[in-house]
Amino acid sequence: MVDNHTPLNHPVITAASRKMKPDIHIPYLYVDMGAAVICASFMSFGVKRRWFALAAAVQLAISTYASYVGEQVYYGEWLKVRMYSRALAIIGGFLILASGAGEVYRQKPRSRSLQSTGQVFLGVYLICMVYSLQHSKEDRQVYLNHIVGGEVTLMLLEVVFGILALAFLSGCYIRLAAQILATILPLIILLIDGNIGYWHHTRKVEFWNQMKLIGHNVGIFAAVLILATDG
Repeated sequence: MVDNHTPLNHPVITAASRKMKPDIHIPYLYVDMGAAVICASFMSFGVKRRWFALAAAVQLAISTYASYVGEQVYYGEWLKVRMYSRALAIIGGFLILASGAGEVYRQKPRSRSLQSTGQVFLGVYLICMVYSLQHSKEDRQVYLNHIVGGEVTLMLLEVVFGILALAFLSGCYIRLAAQILATILPLIILLIDGNIGYWHHTRKVEFWNQMKLIGHNVGIFAAVLILATDG
């Protein structure tokens, strides 16, 4: 997709680049989709959930890397931050699931190393959110359209996200930090991500891409809920 802030004479924009392209080359795209469906199916039925959660984390890491290096589609820098930070957080969520966190009847002890790694990924995601609110006028504008207090409230949000990031990165007060984030994320999903008109029509984010970003944030919310109840 083409960012609306990119000039029409940008060297990346050609007749071919205006056509819809997947982020990954077609043969590998089908393999990636098949792997995702298999991992999701086994996790849903609770069959070797830890193993398939770990496999899903590896699969998503590979597909995200392939998308990044393939450069099939041009994205603006602000959109790259949104996309790749959420993908990283979803990988962290899979690692948290693979650690055994959230299991009602845990037959094996949880892997604290996997959980800690997943928490670090969530912390990096929150740092990227702070970065976007500070440096991305696209992100700043959509927040300012929906919060009371303008720049002051936006600054407070940046501080909150920064503190939560430190909690996840350090491993301190994880359950409390997850509970706070679990309270904030639904509002972000509904008011910020759910503003399809702003992202799709004003900022020229492809509809499918915005749906993917919403899905990623829902997945992040699920991972945070696990930590909020079993952190």
